[in-house]
Amino acid sequence: MMELQVLVSGIAQGCIYGLIALGFVLIYKATETVSFAQGDIMMVGGFVALLLINQLGLSLWLALPLAVLALAAFGLGIERLMIRPVLGQPAFAIVMLTLGLGYLARGVITMLPVVGTETHRLELPYSGPVTLPGGIVLAVEQLVVIGLTLLLSLGLYALFRFTRVGVAMQAASQNQLAAYYMGIPVRRLNGYVWALAAGVAAVAAVLLAPITFVHANMGLIGLKAFPAAVVGGFGSLPGAIVGGIVIGVVEALAGFYLPEGVKDISAYVLVLLVLMLMPHGLFGERLAKKV
Repeated sequence: MMELQVLVSGIAQGCIYGLIALGFVLIYKATETVSFAQGDIMMVGGFVALLLINQLGLSLWLALPLAVLALAAFGLGIERLMIRPVLGQPAFAIVMLTLGLGYLARGVITMLPVVGTETHRLELPYSGPVTLPGGIVLAVEQLVVIGLTLLLSLGLYALFRFTRVGVAMQAASQNQLAAYYMGIPVRRLNGYVWALAAGVAAVAAVLLAPITFVHANMGLIGLKAFPAAVVGGFGSLPGAIVGGIVIGVVEALAGFYLPEGVKDISAYVLVLLVLMLMPHGLFGERLAKKV
C-alpha cells in the first residue's frame, strides 16, 4: 500500500510540474522562445491568492478565478511592455529578459515588509488525509491536484479544439507569417498566449500552496518543470502534462527506493536519457530543415 501512496504523491507533484510546463510550451509554440520566468510568475500567483483568501477572506471558489484573471492581466502586460518590443531580436536576448524578469519578480516580493520574507499557509477548505477502500491513506490535497489538473487539461483541449481563438492560436503556432497573411491577428494572439500561460501558472500556485506553502522562492520549482517540458516534447501541450507526471513519479520512486540525494538529480538524469534516446521528447514533432 505504501508503494501506491508514493505513486499517487508522485503523480500529484508531477501534475504541478506539468501545469508550469504548459506555460513553457504555450509560449514556445507561439513565439519560439523560452520563458524562464514561468516559475516566478506562478509564485506571484501564489501571493495574489494569499491576499485574496487569507487577507480579504474570499472563498477559494471566488479567489481562484480572480487570481487567474489577475495573473492573466499580468502576463498580458509582460508581453505588451517587455516581450513585444524585443521580438525579432536573437532568442538569447529574450531568454535573458525572462530570466531577469523572474529575478525582478522575486526581488519585489522579497522587499514586501513581513509578507515577502516569511512562509505562509494558504487557508483552503480541503486538507488532511482520506482513507480509501483497502486501507489506502492519501492526502486530499493530492487528489484535488490530480482532479483539477485533469479538468484544466480538458478545458484547454476544448479551447484549442472548438473555439476560434484556440484554432487561431494553433495556426499561428504552426506558421506565424502564413497566419498573418490569412488575416489572423498574430501579435494580439501572442498576448493571449502569455495571458493564458500566466493564468495556468496561477492555478498551479494554488494547487502547490498546501504542499510547499507560499514563499518568495516557491517559483524555483520551475527548474523541475522545464525538464518536464523537455521530456514530454517541447512543442506538445499533452506532452507537458505527461512529462510532468513522469518526472514526478520518477522523483517519488527515487526518493522512496534509492539513497538520499538521488531524488534531487533524478529529473535531470531522466532528461539526459530521454535526449539521448528520443531527442524530440515523448510527443515532440520531428522537424527537418532543408539547406
